[in-house]
Amino acid sequence: MPTIYRAGTVADVRNRTLLADQAIVVDEQRIVSVEPWRATQASYTDLSDCLVAPGLIDLHTHLIGDLDHGSNTPFLTKSAAWAALAGVKNAAATLRAGFTTVRDLGTFRAFIDCDLRDAINDGTVIGPRMFTTGGFVTTSTGGGEITDLALDIELPPEFRVGVADSADEVRRAVRTFIHGGADLIKIIATGAGFAAGTVPGAAEYSEDEIRAAVTEAANYGKYVAAHAHGTEGALRAVRAGVRTLDHGSYIEGDEIFDALLAHDTYYVPTTYLIHWLDAQGSSSGFPEEARRKVRAAVDLSMDALGEAVRRGVKIAYGTDAIIFPHGSNALQMLDFEAVGMNGFDVLASATINSAEALGSADVGALEPGRFADFVAIRGAKSVDDIRVFQQIDLVVKGGEMVV
Repeated sequence: MPTIYRAGTVADVRNRTLLADQAIVVDEQRIVSVEPWRATQASYTDLSDCLVAPGLIDLHTHLIGDLDHGSNTPFLTKSAAWAALAGVKNAAATLRAGFTTVRDLGTFRAFIDCDLRDAINDGTVIGPRMFTTGGFVTTSTGGGEITDLALDIELPPEFRVGVADSADEVRRAVRTFIHGGADLIKIIATGAGFAAGTVPGAAEYSEDEIRAAVTEAANYGKYVAAHAHGTEGALRAVRAGVRTLDHGSYIEGDEIFDALLAHDTYYVPTTYLIHWLDAQGSSSGFPEEARRKVRAAVDLSMDALGEAVRRGVKIAYGTDAIIFPHGSNALQMLDFEAVGMNGFDVLASATINSAEALGSADVGALEPGRFADFVAIRGAKSVDDIRVFQQIDLVVKGGEMVV
């Protein structure tokens, strides 16, 4: 029997408009219709004092485990069970914050993210819909490796599944992740802020090596997301055909923005974590190297985001949640607003744009046939003030209220 929700205001992200007094009809997890409310004897859930919007999407999270003041060593000194159980906690916090779908872009101990996804899907634990990578495709000692250990400490095999130093090795790593259950592939195209010794602006793969990942993933109907901070690494990734360019913290110049437009690549900037860590300062306990890398990106990252918006690059929403506390994902919306995006632009980035980047017609909008994933905010009547998404009153996933 269908379930009915009466919504005071519905945010139509496709048409960038607000619909007053709507009935959202749900049957077997999916939306049957969104239509003007009519007096009826049928029972319904009353959300007439709420703004109702599609469930939010974060395209760049790391739910598995937790950082310890920016160090990756806890992934070695603690068990796989610790990493998985931390993932359960992080998944619940993310869902309750209104993010009903995420991409989980890698874990050092391979495939725990896929296990968490499956546990969520079968109802063992609660969490968002997860699209997982299984781990990282990375060069040896590159941005996807644990590098803050002495060189004579050998990492266990499960931590080096995606290490690849040639095009053929990249193809092997892609196949391994896909055969292990990954939904997409993540390649580390440059150094990383939290991988000790690596240089975020330095390219770590050639264009041909990244293209090998894209081609191999496409054989299985999968796409590639690229971690890239610097301009050269970002250019190589975009030209090679990745679907999303994640971070882009140091990108600048016409060439990269022209490439993003020419290749129809989604840009997933991760600005909030930079501001969060910069604000923590020395009291955070994060290594000075990481803080130095972050300081270099504070202004550049916002300049890059602003230029992308000005140029009409497709913006999708991702935060790199793990650097900052899970559940705070919506705070990045303020950065998007700061560079001139209006409320609907920001909301669309975290809903329908991100769904399109995922290649999914199941999420991202309140439309017939899609999953009944939505959030409700009491007292709100518009999306002009995007701060309302920091205080979600009700989360519905697949037609069921999240508790």
